Amino acid sequence: MRRDRLDLRLAPAALGVWGAAALGLGWSASRALAGAGLLVLGAALAGWLDRRRVRRPGSEAQAGRSSALLVALIATSAAFGVAALRTSAIHAGPLDELALEHASVQIEAVVTTDPISRSGTFAPYCLVHLRVDQVVARGQRIRIRTPVLVIADVTWLDVRLGEHVRTTGRLQPAEGPDLAAVLFANPHPGVTAPASWTQRGVGAVRRGLVEAAQPLPDAERALVPALVDGDDAAMPDDVVLDFQTTGLTHLLAVSGSNLTLVLAFVLAAARWAGVRGRWTVVVGLIAVVFFVLLARPQPSVLRAAAMGVVALAGLTSGGARRGTRALCIAVLCLVLLDPALARSVGFLLSTTATAGILLLAPGWRDRLARWMPRVLAEAVAVPLAAQLACTPAIAAISAQVSLVAVVANVLAAPAVGPATVIGLVAGLTALVSEPLAHLGGRLAGVPAWWIVTVSRHGAGLAGASMAWAVGPIALAALTLLCAALIVVLPRILTSPLASASVCLLLVLVVIQPWGRLGWPPAGWVMVMCDVGQGDGIVLNAGRGVAVVVDTGPDPRVMDRCLHDLGVRRIALVLLTHFHADHVNGVPGVLDGRQVGEIETTTLRDPPDRAEAVDAWAADAGIPVTVATPGEHRQVGSLSWSVLAPVSASGVQSGSGPNNASVVVLMSTRGHRLLLSGDAEPEEEADILAERLDLGVDVFKVAHHGSANQDAEFVLDTHARLALISVGADNDYGHPAPETLALLRRLGAVTYRTDQDGDIAVVERAGQLAVVTRE
Repeated sequence: MRRDRLDLRLAPAALGVWGAAALGLGWSASRALAGAGLLVLGAALAGWLDRRRVRRPGSEAQAGRSSALLVALIATSAAFGVAALRTSAIHAGPLDELALEHASVQIEAVVTTDPISRSGTFAPYCLVHLRVDQVVARGQRIRIRTPVLVIADVTWLDVRLGEHVRTTGRLQPAEGPDLAAVLFANPHPGVTAPASWTQRGVGAVRRGLVEAAQPLPDAERALVPALVDGDDAAMPDDVVLDFQTTGLTHLLAVSGSNLTLVLAFVLAAARWAGVRGRWTVVVGLIAVVFFVLLARPQPSVLRAAAMGVVALAGLTSGGARRGTRALCIAVLCLVLLDPALARSVGFLLSTTATAGILLLAPGWRDRLARWMPRVLAEAVAVPLAAQLACTPAIAAISAQVSLVAVVANVLAAPAVGPATVIGLVAGLTALVSEPLAHLGGRLAGVPAWWIVTVSRHGAGLAGASMAWAVGPIALAALTLLCAALIVVLPRILTSPLASASVCLLLVLVVIQPWGRLGWPPAGWVMVMCDVGQGDGIVLNAGRGVAVVVDTGPDPRVMDRCLHDLGVRRIALVLLTHFHADHVNGVPGVLDGRQVGEIETTTLRDPPDRAEAVDAWAADAGIPVTVATPGEHRQVGSLSWSVLAPVSASGVQSGSGPNNASVVVLMSTRGHRLLLSGDAEPEEEADILAERLDLGVDVFKVAHHGSANQDAEFVLDTHARLALISVGADNDYGHPAPETLALLRRLGAVTYRTDQDGDIAVVERAGQLAVVTRE
């Protein structure tokens, strides 16, 4: 069957507008306007030359190209102009200058986003965006219209979108082009005017969604509202990681697929009720408006709505020709309306995914439909096209490539529609009956449970994702690889045998029944697992037995590390202290393994984590003991001494849990290793006061390489290998530059899990060496 040729006449204009807006937002207003002016001159010159060109028979194609170039120049100049106007509007007024002076101000403003709760180092806090309409500073009252970000305590969680508030606080300069300043606001803002009746009504529906899902377990309780309106603030961190690994993150945010599901349900209900003709379009438009209001009329929501309509139109009525034209128009309109989208990761992913669905999915669906049911062919082709188109962008953001994303999306897809639609109906029902809403929530929880199950089991596979460097060369290579797959996939999808062979190969890579090739390395003594921002260490005691020191923040990650090492028997799990990044992985260690004992520190702080460890141990029937200073123990070829906590002085004068860390000196095969937990200078000083021989071959740097180190303690180790367990792009600035400088002064070769992945210390001809998985 002959396919329509792609209509790419607006593609140069769309790309030009995208690039100009992205550049223009980073420029001054005058520079952006200058760029717009030059492009206008170029457009005028191109138009003049086009008019003077002698027309000849058959020159229609050339004329079309000239028109496309002219439109692209004009649109790109408009994008520069819009970016300049936006920059000027944001930075007009006194807030920039006041922020540079860290001035105290009083403001009157409108709440423009829902408040979001975040976990801080010492206490939770709130983030919310405002549009400031009036500021009082330096004895002057000035009317403005400027966006700011508020950082405040949890009393701000009670404000509602659209409310007018009055508050005071201190300004700080903002990073990025979208904000004039950051306001560190005082508690308890005053509400001076309520939100509009529309916003209050939509807010009631959103709260109804949350109420309807209350009877469900944590993951499903958060997922049901997220599927309907994109409110994923309550999603547990481990579930979010599972969704990222399996390529299901788009379900947790407002995306075009959300709108497609809601729109399809509404139109089906309308047709069942007898609505026909133009009234169907009216009902569809009302549904789109309701969806945008429900998910909040923010740029990301408008982008998702536009892309959802484009993808739906391209797949159902107009084919690739109409779909690509609609996609180009959507990009033009969205970026010109809101230039900030040009720098939005979500916009990039939505656009590339939509382009993949429009350009690739129909052909792949038709080829698969030659030997499988058409419904199943479309279920495979759509996520495959979207995932392949987005892969380079996703790798640039997450530094990984998911190998299970397509299968996970195919398995989860049948449950997304029911969970979304039933959840929406339950949220509406909550306005009139709470018991009926809870019943609807339980019904929505069944498909939501399936989605969570798919993500959990998919993420738990050994080869679920593959780390990928984010440098330009690595990303260019990945882009070329994806382009090559796009070329060869049509031939593969046409043949059932070829498709089955590729699927079998992918299954073997993902499941890895043979274990990770080349891992663990021969002669491994110790492995520092890459658990993110936390600690998880495995020591080889010989004869298939290990000792685990700390378990990281994620049970799945620690379980996978032990699985890859082939560890089934653990003599001891030593928890240096009870912070979550050291103990939350305990269930992963206990899962399917024989564990002899759990040993902890003396200070049961934080209490909830200490109680959780007790509960996990009790459920598994494992005794819990407390490490004591001077204690000497041995398991197989591994022996160790407990050096700290020596006394209560460090615990009382510094950070209690950190300075209660169990510090151990390990010995194996004639080599010495010092594992220091999160010890801080106070505890390190206590150890130094004992005048012990701290000379070791390997030093596990305390507290993820934070700046809080006792220099004498570090230098006393004389270690030639220093290992730092730290999460990539963490918010704490770990490892600190001064600590890295101290380790260089020590003369140690330093390895970091954020850069090197899992780190194995191995013995080669009696000497220690390091093998990494990155």
